[in-house]
Amino acid sequence: MVRLLVVLVSIISVISCVAEKRDIYLVLLEGEPVAFHHGAKPGKDGKKPFLHSESSVAHAKHLVDSHERFLQSKLDADSYSKLYSFKNIVNGFALHTTYSQVEKLKGGHGVKLVEKDTGAKLMTTHSPEFLGMPAVWTQQGGDRNAGEGIVIGFVDSGINPVHPSFAYDPMHPPLISNYTTSHFSGSCEVGPLFPQTSCNGKIISARFFASGARAAATLDPSVDIMSPYDVVGHGSHVASTAAGNFGVPVVVDGFFYGRASGMAPRARIAVYKAIYPTVGTLTDVLAAIDQAVLDGVDILTLSIGPDSPPQDTVTFLGAFEIFMLSAHKAGIFVAQAAGNQGPGPYTVVSYSPWSVGVAASGTDRTYPGTLLLGDGQKIGGVGLSGPSFGNGLLQYKLVSARDAVKVNGAFPRTPPYVEECQYPEALDPTVVQGSVVICTFSSGFYNGTSNLTAVIQTARVLGFTGFVLAANPDYGDFIAEPIPFSIPGIMIPRTSDAQIISRYYEQQTYRNDKGLVIRYSGRAAIGEGRVASYVDERAPVVSRFSSRGPDYIDERRNPADLLKPDILAPGHQIWAAWSPMSVQNPILCGYNFALISGTSMATPHIVGIAALIKQNNPTWTPSMISSAMSTTATKHDNRGEPIMAEGYAAYTLHTAAPFGYGAGFVDPVRALDPGLVFSAGYEDYLSFLCSLPNTDPEKIRVATGGTCAATFSNPSDLNQPSVTITALSGMRVTQRVVENVANKPETYLCAVLPPNGVTVSVDPPWFTLAPQEKQTLVIRLAVTQVLQDFSFGEIVLTGSLNHIVRIPLSVLTISL
Repeated sequence: MVRLLVVLVSIISVISCVAEKRDIYLVLLEGEPVAFHHGAKPGKDGKKPFLHSESSVAHAKHLVDSHERFLQSKLDADSYSKLYSFKNIVNGFALHTTYSQVEKLKGGHGVKLVEKDTGAKLMTTHSPEFLGMPAVWTQQGGDRNAGEGIVIGFVDSGINPVHPSFAYDPMHPPLISNYTTSHFSGSCEVGPLFPQTSCNGKIISARFFASGARAAATLDPSVDIMSPYDVVGHGSHVASTAAGNFGVPVVVDGFFYGRASGMAPRARIAVYKAIYPTVGTLTDVLAAIDQAVLDGVDILTLSIGPDSPPQDTVTFLGAFEIFMLSAHKAGIFVAQAAGNQGPGPYTVVSYSPWSVGVAASGTDRTYPGTLLLGDGQKIGGVGLSGPSFGNGLLQYKLVSARDAVKVNGAFPRTPPYVEECQYPEALDPTVVQGSVVICTFSSGFYNGTSNLTAVIQTARVLGFTGFVLAANPDYGDFIAEPIPFSIPGIMIPRTSDAQIISRYYEQQTYRNDKGLVIRYSGRAAIGEGRVASYVDERAPVVSRFSSRGPDYIDERRNPADLLKPDILAPGHQIWAAWSPMSVQNPILCGYNFALISGTSMATPHIVGIAALIKQNNPTWTPSMISSAMSTTATKHDNRGEPIMAEGYAAYTLHTAAPFGYGAGFVDPVRALDPGLVFSAGYEDYLSFLCSLPNTDPEKIRVATGGTCAATFSNPSDLNQPSVTITALSGMRVTQRVVENVANKPETYLCAVLPPNGVTVSVDPPWFTLAPQEKQTLVIRLAVTQVLQDFSFGEIVLTGSLNHIVRIPLSVLTISL
């Protein structure tokens, strides 16, 4: 009996050891990091604190040593691996250990936060002209000066250093400013595909962070390259959109699509690779942010991040948010992708007022393709494809893949084989060779197991003249994005168009009494699909995938008194630099440019514009830069009508609202001269946090190191360039403070377009400000009708010198 008991105990012990796996945890501690040691903060000239002094280096070493001592005193030996020490903007570390070990840290003396790493993801050109950037560049001294002296940090998948968008131009060497040399100190970490020469004066620093990735997964050395090199393409795309060189030719498959330029083509690039094809960890991202601040970047680009709210805490107090707050406190403008989980409400993943959450829209450019049928009909479609041989003058046999399936083939009769053109062995080569073949969007495409790469491969192997991917009435319209096809091809995403093709095909196809085809008489050709059109295309339109507000406080989606996203920028079908390895998008393999979509693509537009504003106004704080873009943004499209948004159903539009576009679509020309700005700093953000409902001040103190000495009456009192109230009962009074940043006195007149169910007044109704003078505006909102949903309005301040300042209003009334 005793022996049996011992055996059972041994088995239980083994099972326990096996069951407890290791995960990555983020632990933040009390104590000042280097950036804020002894009260260090950005100076009045806008320059960031210098973090490379002897005292700063000594304090950094002290923090690292203290982390080692802390872990040795708390955890069992050999039970953990410390991945990083955070010391520059946050005091803490990342740990690879078991749940039982990390439980020993929770609630311990000096421990502010313990959070499990849930991973980080990528939030995956004509846009300069669409935004009016040439006029902005002219104000900055031309494209060869736009962004000069500004360093933009990119935390992403790395960079392709040999791309012409990042080439050093010896004919126009950098105009290195004292600001850059004094306040930026990076490093060029070499490795596979990334020699020392990669840091060439355009790319002035490049690092990679992989300790989290190594701990979280078994990496594949063929794609998880241990260097700043970008094997994905995402990081290169983002960096070139913000700061790529001016006028780089975009050539794909030998076709010239135009020229690409970054928003700030003379800005410098600092690379922080933290996302890998196999895995992305929040730990590596936070380590990269910590280093970027130490290096001295001016602007931080986060087209990556968690795609879900933190657990067991308010959204504003997750580790990612605290790091961004600390970066903002250090004087760095932070922009992040709003997320790609739209169009449903409460899907935004940019939560905090100290970072700018960017939504995505399309531009006025399309790439229309055409399928020419033998009876003269022309069917519109999508596909960056050259025409079939003869450019439409020659037409070819039209064959449905369903009719070309091998009768006696040894393969399953499932849609990928019989109609989706995924497997060349399923089709009779004597039927399809030299033909235009109709493949159908069926269950495989619908559930994501079928893809266009396989269609193209099938077409190549069997010698199609071209292919058509047509919508299936059983699955409805599908969303077609223009992708370069290396052979002639076109997507027909609307079922109404697909039915026209189907009717023509059946009329021209003769069958025997068993339904087998005995003669194909239908003819078709594929037209040119690579020439852009700018005719009557409504823009901007909020993209379907772009995440929507309202912002929310916690994972239960309780709404927050804060407008998110902040602003709208082009993010749909953006041409920019790419990596020819393209390990996650095989269809783009071998290309140096890609046309892709996402709030990842919108974010660098805002980043580049912020760089130009910073260049023009070097003493402005991050919140002033953000305010300049928000108050000058537009709510109207290129037709002068309200901005529209894509809905759930394909090709449907409805009127957009601030929870889709924030303050509106960015206008960089007006943002350089906004007239008035709204400013908020670290202490204001603490007051905002302390005013959140049901929030424990001790939790705020523990998470941020600050106190709730000054608390707003409501979170909506934060000096944002918008007013959002999620539960208006009776009447509420809030204030905003504006500052005249123009160089002349100006008189402003206040006008109000109130939300439905609310009266709004502003006091004073008009005011005059000298340069750098401030004015407090008292805003009174009173409920006149209880509604079931948010309603929207705005306050408009019109200046005597033609400045127009818009303040969006978003209100949910709950009682009179």
